[in-house]
Amino acid sequence: MRHLFMSTVLALLPMTAFAEVPRVVTDILPVHSLTARVMQGVGAPDLLVPPGASPHRFALKPSQASALQEADLVIWVGHGLEPWLEGPLEALSGKASIIELAPLSPVQQDFREGSAFAEKDAHDHDHDHDHAKEAKTNAADDHAGHDHAGLDPHLWLDPANARAWIGLIAAELARLDPANAATYAANAAAADTELAALETDLAATLAGLTGRPYVVFHNAYGYLEARFDLTPAGAISLGDATPPSAARLATLRDAIADQGVICAFSEPQFDDRLIASVTGDTVKIAVLDPLGNGQSQGADLYPAAMRMMAQTIADCLKP
Repeated sequence: MRHLFMSTVLALLPMTAFAEVPRVVTDILPVHSLTARVMQGVGAPDLLVPPGASPHRFALKPSQASALQEADLVIWVGHGLEPWLEGPLEALSGKASIIELAPLSPVQQDFREGSAFAEKDAHDHDHDHDHAKEAKTNAADDHAGHDHAGLDPHLWLDPANARAWIGLIAAELARLDPANAATYAANAAAADTELAALETDLAATLAGLTGRPYVVFHNAYGYLEARFDLTPAGAISLGDATPPSAARLATLRDAIADQGVICAFSEPQFDDRLIASVTGDTVKIAVLDPLGNGQSQGADLYPAAMRMMAQTIADCLKP
């Protein structure tokens, strides 16, 4: 189940022309947004994990399970982010085409290990924006008790992956719905241009912040940090379901003092008081939302959420 590669799906499923627009189900808000952009003017995808819910652990409601059963195409990040979704997808038994995005992503990296991250080697990351190149970081821990086989599943936080996903989604929609293939292709081309501009904007917003250390609540931002050369000092929690141990917090306090941490980032679902207890009064606290829960759902959510995160980071880290 972990390896639901689109190439396998394409090989097994016959060419099908739908009398109606294919019913598409996506897992999380960023993937839903990218899919909605490709489908603009044709239809709209359904969202499986609603705003405010954690993609790491989720129980399908009967209506959501029914939507999944009726889907013609399911698009999900993969096992590392949503291990609970494997069983429901296996139950589809070939009824739907399935795209698992993680193994198809051009930029992949492993989780970092420990509460305090080791200083980055300048040679560890290539910032030439070659979207086919794979970025690697330190081997990592289990992240919220889920087996990620080392892969950081928050892949949408690098725009290079989003650009690749747009093309994959458009190609599969065109295969399933040839009557609207031209629209899907045109939307994907326009979205690629928009995402290239987004990457330029993010780089400008985050320019000059290398060497200004910060901590995050949830170890989820490796792709954003690697792409834009940020300097994280550590994470309070392994994942959004794992309370930090006393030893972990002590290690992080030392790292905060040693590295001169400037800012700490929480997330909407977490209590800032835990971060404040670790960072003290001298470190600013701001809130990041990697899923875009605070944005309007739809095609514009992904770029809006990425711009909001970049601006929040810049506002907190700039002198």
